[in-house]
Amino acid sequence: MFERELAAGLDAVTRACRHLVAAYTDFQAIPDAPADITTEADRQVQEIVLQHLMGVFPGDAFCAEENTPTLKNATTTGRRLWIIDPIDGTRGFAQKNGEFSVMVAFVDDEQIGIGIVAQPVVGRLTYATHGGGCWRRDDEATEPTPCQVTNIESLDRATLTQSRSRDPSRPSHWVQALRPAKVIESHSAGVKLALVARGEADLYLITYDAFHDWDICAGHILVTEAGGAVTGSGGQPLVYGLAGACQRHGLLASNGQLHDAALERIAPLVAGRT
Repeated sequence: MFERELAAGLDAVTRACRHLVAAYTDFQAIPDAPADITTEADRQVQEIVLQHLMGVFPGDAFCAEENTPTLKNATTTGRRLWIIDPIDGTRGFAQKNGEFSVMVAFVDDEQIGIGIVAQPVVGRLTYATHGGGCWRRDDEATEPTPCQVTNIESLDRATLTQSRSRDPSRPSHWVQALRPAKVIESHSAGVKLALVARGEADLYLITYDAFHDWDICAGHILVTEAGGAVTGSGGQPLVYGLAGACQRHGLLASNGQLHDAALERIAPLVAGRT
């Protein structure tokens, strides 16, 4: 199921990554890049992905982050919907620390059918299809290998991945509530969701008031197909393709075994924000 969509998505991402590696090589680093930075590379990569996918599936709808010419001429809502983040973690691209990804997802009648997260600079590719599992293909590997979440059952042994903090020595109230053994930080949500799916982290938490479908959709299915769980930070189901492509319930991704305990730990903080 979704074999044709996966093949087209992987093809589009391969083309995008090829362009992005060249752009990254030539890019002049911006050490103090702001969190909301966007670059010409974001727009170029989005055009590459959109033009390829629209050529294969001209009747589908497309939701993407950048306001590019191809998106302006596309249908943006529909039962068959592609959700695209051309560079997730543009700050990592601008700072040239490698912490960014290309994210492509396909949603069929509110069900995530495929998700692809590619990290072009470090040569990591993680992808999943509904009912088909989660897979990784890294560096020069020609054959994919399956991904599986960890079997850690205790939060005090868990590794939490989160967005880069201003001062890593001062953990947030959320981290203090979870009390993980270790924290890994990255600019890219796609990278962090892939870490959980690959079994390299146990938890990922987003506490922002609002973000967008393209920030998490592709990574969401990676985690669930690898055996984990993904909900809002209050345990809500996450729905894609709504008006504005907005997500307003935060996100908790886990290996599944830690999910209920993590929700319980952060529940007072979630309640305090509503």
